[in-house]
Amino acid sequence: MDLILKFPLAVLSAFSMFWEVIWPLILGFALAGIVQAVVSHKSMANLLGKNNIKSHALATLFGMASSSCSYAATALARSIFRKGATFTNAMIFELASTNLVIELSVILIVLLGWQFMTAEFVGGVLMVLIISLIFRFTFSKKLINEGKSQAEKGIIGKMEGHAGMDMNVPGDSLFSRLFSKKGFTVISHYFIMDWSSLWIDLLIGFLVAGILSAYVPNSFWQAFFLKNNPTLAAIEGPLLGPLVAIFSFVCSVGNVPLAAVLWKGGISFGGVASFIFADLIVLPILDIYRKYYGWKVALYIFATFYFAMATAGYIVEILFGFLKIIPSNKNIELIMNKGITWNYTTYLNIFFIVIAVILFIRFLRTKGMDMLREMNDVPAIAETKECCH
Repeated sequence: MDLILKFPLAVLSAFSMFWEVIWPLILGFALAGIVQAVVSHKSMANLLGKNNIKSHALATLFGMASSSCSYAATALARSIFRKGATFTNAMIFELASTNLVIELSVILIVLLGWQFMTAEFVGGVLMVLIISLIFRFTFSKKLINEGKSQAEKGIIGKMEGHAGMDMNVPGDSLFSRLFSKKGFTVISHYFIMDWSSLWIDLLIGFLVAGILSAYVPNSFWQAFFLKNNPTLAAIEGPLLGPLVAIFSFVCSVGNVPLAAVLWKGGISFGGVASFIFADLIVLPILDIYRKYYGWKVALYIFATFYFAMATAGYIVEILFGFLKIIPSNKNIELIMNKGITWNYTTYLNIFFIVIAVILFIRFLRTKGMDMLREMNDVPAIAETKECCH
């Protein structure tokens, strides 16, 4: 009976968190669509063919300009690897595209605060540096060749069509490209494509977060994360965060609601950061690595990514603790139980929902559904396609 009585509370918690982030999601996806509209996948691969500081920086910037979907990031990383990018740059691109993107930053500010957004950015940059160093000294030519050979088989993973779409807008000036009819169309297509890529992860993330909040008592989380011993909690958090993420099956921005529940439950600041970092080593993604690059390379990616994520979590914990900017107020509980009220969030949601509807109408009027079907059907071996009308 208690399970039944708590279910409405779980739904309310899930909906309340979702209501808080509707406008940041729409804003983030719209801005991501604008950026993606001016970046060519083909040009990107051509610039990432060497392992040096410049190409690593470019891989990071290209990742920041891409979709935040973990599945799309892994598919696009293999695509640019096959087209000439180095494996290191492909992995840097992945890390940046899921940790340094606009929509994630905005949602973190709304649900958890600016400190977590800053930690995500600092940690993302740290992971890029750590991975570039580890790969430079430990990724053997034999392993690279094995990964390349497996990648060339073109085994289908997930979101391959997303990686195969190249919709950059040609033109002389940035203004003319973005404010042209084709620019409007491309932005609308990327906007809807990103939503279609992430809605399942978002739905699962909010529902699981709501259920955990309603059914799992804080005393369990506090004992699990050693809240009564801050020193041990700080040591355990960055190690435990990625392990919890691995079995959560939630990728991309969908893991932010879960991170909020863990933070409310007592995990350390660095533990929250490493949990959010770890969307690229959840079990479904690890299986995709196996298909893309073979078992040896998949295990190598897991080990190096886990090390980089945990290390970045520790550094963030120490750095933010030294600066005394780790938040002490875990006010996420207020968000979880308030539902809809007439405040700035509601007004912003209405405004941005109108923008989303406008983009959706443009998407429908420019053969967007055909593109979406093609995105879901394009095999891994297909050539990069262009659109739009």
